[in-house]
Amino acid sequence: MALPFFYNEDIVSTTETITLDEDTSKHVIQVLRMQNGESLNLTDGKGNLFTAEIIDDHKKRCTVKIVSTVQQPPSAKKISIAISLVKNTSRFEWFLEKATEIGVHEIIPLICERTEKQHFRFDRMKGILISAMLQSQQCWLPVLSEPVKCSKFITDEYAGQKFIAHCEDEQNKKSLHQHISTSTHQLICIGPEGDFTKQEIAQALQHNFIPVALGNTRLRTETAGVVAAALLCMV
Repeated sequence: MALPFFYNEDIVSTTETITLDEDTSKHVIQVLRMQNGESLNLTDGKGNLFTAEIIDDHKKRCTVKIVSTVQQPPSAKKISIAISLVKNTSRFEWFLEKATEIGVHEIIPLICERTEKQHFRFDRMKGILISAMLQSQQCWLPVLSEPVKCSKFITDEYAGQKFIAHCEDEQNKKSLHQHISTSTHQLICIGPEGDFTKQEIAQALQHNFIPVALGNTRLRTETAGVVAAALLCMV
């Protein structure tokens, strides 16, 4: 049976013992009913997997001893998804969860001309990433940015393939999978409900973004994000 898996971003390589925060301690001791001598796994979200043994089963400040450390190498491909915020927060949270499970390296929330919702609770969104990372037994936490205006983001430098998925008819626009190369860094922009504006698309093309389609049907923003993540991460 797999050991229970928890997150703690403050573990360093020289750490021998660590006191878990109150919420984690409560879950370990009161919910899972673990006791001294039992083992669990911890990760710092930076690729390190720590196996630890409980040495003080206090329900508010459980202390564990680090027994072993394994460094899990990062994925050879770094996939970044820049995606518009959506009006329904739960739909955006669903995207964050699924993108993490799939193995996306970085998520950049966009504020586009047609973005309806701009409120963003960073701590809650990061918490969703952490839960999805642990549930999928990973040790690398996706990098989550604060929301940025699309017009500014498009002009930023990026060393890798850049795509923009939009619904405008273009004679030379092909499906995303037809463009994917062996590049180790790939970025795709996903627009809001109602799509990117013509001006945003034109600006992206001027900055060497490749226009792509994600299929023959029109997808919701969060669905398009998951489809793009799957296509890019699985190749």
